[in-house]
Amino acid sequence: MIGTIVNTGTILVGSVIGSIFQKGIQEKQQQALYTAMGLAATGLGINAVVQNMPKSNYPVLFIVSLALGSLVGTWIDIDGLFQRLTKKLSVGELSEGLSTGILLFCIGTLSILGPIQSALNQDHTYLFTNATLDFVTSMVLASTYGIGIVLTAPVLFCWQGAIYSLALLLGNFMTADMMTELSVVGGFLIASSGLSILNIKDCKTMNMLPSLVIPVVFCWILEMF
Repeated sequence: MIGTIVNTGTILVGSVIGSIFQKGIQEKQQQALYTAMGLAATGLGINAVVQNMPKSNYPVLFIVSLALGSLVGTWIDIDGLFQRLTKKLSVGELSEGLSTGILLFCIGTLSILGPIQSALNQDHTYLFTNATLDFVTSMVLASTYGIGIVLTAPVLFCWQGAIYSLALLLGNFMTADMMTELSVVGGFLIASSGLSILNIKDCKTMNMLPSLVIPVVFCWILEMF
């Protein structure tokens, strides 16, 4: 779980630094950091797609996954549900910061795929990248909401730890084909997150999260037959 430990540590450090310079990070500087992180996320997503798509044995599966997953997520309105939840939790400035931080740190493709890659392939690339993104984000949040943002770190640790443990338990279930297809879809979602951070297009990536389930179910059904 080295990747999750590093990710948790960067949130702690970023929160401390941000709280120390609480009034020192100006809005222009915050926007510059977010732009840099948006570009990084977009590039990482594109790289994941380019690396894994040639290995795919089902070249149209990612299209079906994104389409069906987006329809299901929009029907459930995952994005709307979470926005309403954060509003209910936001009874004060710190509460608003915590709910925003938990959303940004936990409900993202890197934070979901990262522990799986780490558990099955000992590949911590996604988690180390996520750690870098979370370091900057926690620093910006703490510069606004204060040191209390450190409370998001144990939430992230429990979230990623649970995914990591589940991936280990289901190790034999996660085939190479499944991981390839999952990585392709995940790459598109990571790029989607980057576009949203850059304010190019609000893709409502949370509504697209069910897309990650489609390749798993598809490959599982094929294995059965």
